[in-house]
Amino acid sequence: MCRENQKRIKCSKKLVCHLFVSLFLYFVVGWILRVIFDYYASKVQTSIVQWLALRVELIQFLYIFIGFISIFMYYWYKPWRYLNEIINAAEILFKKDDCVIKLSQPLKEIEIQMNQIKMSVLMADQSMKVAESKKSELVAYIAHDIRTPLTSIIGYLSLIRDMPDLSVSKRQEYVEILLDKAMHLEQMVNEFFEITQYNTQKIEINKQEVDLYYLFIQLTDEFYPMLVENGNTLKLEINENLYCSIDPEKMSRAFSNLLKNAISYSYSWTEIFISAEIKNDTLVIVFKNEGETLSEVELSRIFEKFNRLDKSRTSVSNGAGLGLSIAKEIIQLHCGDIVAQSEDETITFIITIPI
Repeated sequence: MCRENQKRIKCSKKLVCHLFVSLFLYFVVGWILRVIFDYYASKVQTSIVQWLALRVELIQFLYIFIGFISIFMYYWYKPWRYLNEIINAAEILFKKDDCVIKLSQPLKEIEIQMNQIKMSVLMADQSMKVAESKKSELVAYIAHDIRTPLTSIIGYLSLIRDMPDLSVSKRQEYVEILLDKAMHLEQMVNEFFEITQYNTQKIEINKQEVDLYYLFIQLTDEFYPMLVENGNTLKLEINENLYCSIDPEKMSRAFSNLLKNAISYSYSWTEIFISAEIKNDTLVIVFKNEGETLSEVELSRIFEKFNRLDKSRTSVSNGAGLGLSIAKEIIQLHCGDIVAQSEDETITFIITIPI
C-alpha cells in the first residue's frame, strides 16, 4: 500500500513539474517575441508596427493570460484523459483476445501491470478449460472402467436366468464370481473417489510380484460370459511359473481393456490368443484376434482418447473409445510400450515391459 502511495505522489509531482516547466517555457517564448518585436519596431516605422507598438502591453497581457489559462486547463484535464485511458484499458483487460493495452508515457507502469493482469486472466481461463477437460475425461474414464465389471455381473446373471437347470455347484460358482465382481466394483468406486483428488498423470503404481498365469486365468473367468455370447474361445500360452513385478490392480485393468477390445472386434466363433514370456530381461505379452484388417490411419489413431472405429465395428461395442488409451497409459506407467499391428484379418497388440 505504501508503495502505491509513493507511485501516486511521484506521478503528481511529475505532473506539477511539467506544468511549471510549460509555464516557464511559454513565458520565455513570450519574452523573446517581445524583444524581437521591440527591435523590429525600432528599425521599421510603419503604420501597422506603430499601431501594434501602442497596444503591445495589452497584447502581452492577453498572450500571458490566455496562454497561462490554456496551459492550466490542459494540465487540469490531463488526469481526466488518463482516467479515460484507464477505463478503456479496463474494458480491454477482460476481453479474451490478444489485444495489448497501450497507455500514455506517464502511465507506462500501469500499462505493464494491466497487461500482466490480462495475461494472468487469459492463463487462468486456459487453466480452467484444461481442468474442465480433465474433469470430463476423468468422468469418461470412470464410466468406462465401471462398465467392465458390470458387464461381467450382467453376463453371469443372464446365464443363471437363462439356464434354470444349472447344477447347484455351478450356480454356487457363478454366485461366488458375482460376489467377487460386485466387491471389485465397490473397490473401484471407492478408488475413483480418491482419484478425483489428483491429476490422472500423478497416479503412482504399486509394484508387486505377480503370478501372470493366474492373473490371466482370473481374466478368463471374468470375460467368460462375453466369450460365450460372441462364440469365441481363449487360448493362453503362458508358463505357469511366470512371475513379474507389476501393479496387479492397474495392469489387470489394462489387460481387461485389451481382452474386451479383442472380444468386441473379433469375428464370431474364432480363437483369441494371449501369450506371455520373458525375452532379454523384457516381459513380452501378445494379444491376437481375428478381425477386420485395420488401415494404417486407424492403427496410428487406435490409442487416442475417445477414438472409435467405423460403424461396422462399433456396432458390437458401445464403448467410449477409452479402453486402449487407458491400457497404454498404465503400460507406460510401468516404463513399457504397446504397439498395434493388423494384417491378413489378424489384429495383434504387443506389450513390452522391462523387468
